[in-house]
This record gives sequence, structure tokens and C-alpha cells, in this order.
Amino acid sequence: MMFVWPISVYYEDTDAGGVVYHSNYLKFFERARTQWLKALGVSQAQLLAEDIAFVVKHAELDFRKAAKFEQDFVVESKVIELKKVSLVFHQRLVDDQGDCYCEATVVVACISLSRMRPRAIPLNIVQEFDSAR
Repeated sequence: MMFVWPISVYYEDTDAGGVVYHSNYLKFFERARTQWLKALGVSQAQLLAEDIAFVVKHAELDFRKAAKFEQDFVVESKVIELKKVSLVFHQRLVDDQGDCYCEATVVVACISLSRMRPRAIPLNIVQEFDSAR
């Protein structure tokens, strides 16, 4: 299953030439993952209250085309690997013609926030993402 989230490019996302600044692609992908959790009924505020956080452990991006000011896209996200303490996402920023502007593989780890150590992903989240694959 793929989760799709709309993204619009705002002036603040761009450099002086109106091209999306490279680090902002990571923000677009982060927003899509966050919205996916929210759509699954997972509250990150509740997770934080339970000493649970998700952190990016590794990100690999392939910039294919320059996204520009006032363009509209969708971020396509899917879980390609689900482990005890981590999830591997494949994400793409795509326009309405299906052209891919940026593609990423992002490894997200579950941690105990107070200890800053890995911990098992809560079972309800594992089940939600497992059923979405």
C-alpha cells in the first residue's frame, strides 16, 4: 500500500532562483510520513508522552529534476522493510504527470527518548504498517 500526501512549493522552500533548496525535500518527506502516522490514528504527542520517538537513522536521496516555486506535487510513501526497531520507507516527490523530482530511501528508528536508545516499535504501529504493506 502506498500513502500519498499533497505538497505545494512555497517561496520559503526555494533558493534565490526559485528552485527548491535541497534540504527541503527531506522536510517534504518528513511531512508525508507524519501525516501517514496521523491517518493511521497514531498520535506522535501521545508517543512522546510515553517516551517513544521516531528518528531518522539514514537517508539517501536521488535528485532527479529541479522542483520550483508554486509547483504542486504528491509525496508517495511506502514501507519497504519493517524490523523490530526500524522502518525503511521508499518515498518519491511526483508531479501530476507522474514525473519524479526526488526519490528517497529513509530508515526511521524507534527510540526511548529519555535514554536515546533503540526500542521496539509499539505493536499497534507495527500492525498498522504491516497491514499497509
